[in-house]
Amino acid sequence: MLNRNDIFQEIVQTKSTAQDIIRRRYLKELYEYTGHDTVIYATAFTSKKLPNIPNFLISITQEDIQGFMSALHGLKGDHLDLILHSPGGSFEAAEQIVHYLRSKYKYIRTIIPQNAMSAATMIACASDTILMGKHSAIGPIDPQITFPTRSGHFTAPAQAILDEFEQAKEEVLANPGLAPLWVNKIKDYPPGLLNICQSTIDLSIEKVADWLEQYMFAGEERAKERSQEIAKWLGDAKIHKTHGRPISAETARQHGLKVDDLESDQALQEKVMAVFHATLTTLEITNCMKFVENHEGRGWFVNVQIEQRPIA
Repeated sequence: MLNRNDIFQEIVQTKSTAQDIIRRRYLKELYEYTGHDTVIYATAFTSKKLPNIPNFLISITQEDIQGFMSALHGLKGDHLDLILHSPGGSFEAAEQIVHYLRSKYKYIRTIIPQNAMSAATMIACASDTILMGKHSAIGPIDPQITFPTRSGHFTAPAQAILDEFEQAKEEVLANPGLAPLWVNKIKDYPPGLLNICQSTIDLSIEKVADWLEQYMFAGEERAKERSQEIAKWLGDAKIHKTHGRPISAETARQHGLKVDDLESDQALQEKVMAVFHATLTTLEITNCMKFVENHEGRGWFVNVQIEQRPIA
């Protein structure tokens, strides 16, 4: 099997546009092997460029729906292989992408060659099955809340904010003298934050449970109960401890998700990883931060010139 270095050398030793030619060739070969429409959505979140990349350029955002519309335009199949490489992003954007993809395809297999985290995990849960390697990971779906403070924008797990308020109540009830300390600590929290946190947690679990029941476990016994159990497990920040914690194929399978092993089909594995390595090379040696592309070479690309600055 060609490794990442082999493909990198294949690209850099040819002309400057080789990354597109070679990546598209591998995408076409994967399509010809599976017979499924094939689309890759990838961002540069694992690139060496990362310290200089604004987060919105590598996250799932509302404009990504335009990318999927471009990539799916003209495709005629009813089976889709969606290759995902993403740190996550907006839940609302992920929901819109899911609705669009499911309106176009009766069967979707999500292929995760390395990482599909957070909102990308949610998209994967709206597929019929997930394909992962031994090295691949999905992640928890507990929402993160960002809000302005006097020292700048602050992001924290919604559950951690709720837990902190509960801790404040308990400590102040036990020792009222601690009230000024807690007031000073949480005074930057905007009005309605607790309700926002709880409703966002509830909604993420509710939607993933709905998608699992409707697609992955459609028509199966105990589909509703199984879907709710999985969604609650994925959304439980107290279990996973950190939002970026990797969940392996085996762990996901043990908790009920339909996950197939990429290694079970050697030819498929080689073709998937060839696409992925060519994708990583594209993201590394060009100004591309994110793209959606189909097996016919059509898609949508986000290219941004990033000023390279030394890391202090």
